[in-house]
Amino acid sequence: MTEATVTDIATDDTSATPDPVTSPQAIRSWLVDRVAYYLERTPADIDAGAELAGLGLDSVYALTLCGDVEDRFDLVVEPTMAWDHPTIDAITGHLATELAR
Repeated sequence: MTEATVTDIATDDTSATPDPVTSPQAIRSWLVDRVAYYLERTPADIDAGAELAGLGLDSVYALTLCGDVEDRFDLVVEPTMAWDHPTIDAITGHLATELAR
């Protein structure tokens, strides 16, 4: 390893770089994919700004989504998350805030 490479590695600060898995775009995309899966639709059919209940997501899948979020992001979320944040966009904002803590 050259001295320049060692110096570059020593001064590389990746702590300011957001984790691509927890970026708002990645969270939103993952949520769209999950909801599409539950509703047996394609992700293109899912409007992230529409209320989940209006899309057809029932209480069973809303609770399933909470469990999937906990598993995916290693967070504990309230079982009322889908009611408190009734759209994918709202859940995305909520999760991005929680993950930034």
